[in-house]
Amino acid sequence: MARIKDRLKNNSPGPFFVDSSCIDCGSCWQIDPKHFAPTGNSSYVHTQPSGGQEIGKALLALIDCPVAAIGAPKELTSKAHIAAFT
Repeated sequence: MARIKDRLKNNSPGPFFVDSSCIDCGSCWQIDPKHFAPTGNSSYVHTQPSGGQEIGKALLALIDCPVAAIGAPKELTSKAHIAAFT
């Protein structure tokens, strides 16, 4: 589970973030390049998603992250099982 206290500084301000546990596997930016990008050492949120489809895509990246380095508020993650696959 991503920790807000370990949020990387290069994330854009907003609810979605990548923390320092990221191994830059590429999963998030391959699933959702509109919002995630690599730095060479880790990934980060370069643009916050807005709207249902964009949030759903970001949640899919969150679910797929092998080290759970992507975080978002509980109001969003509690719907991840529904929103990510619609």
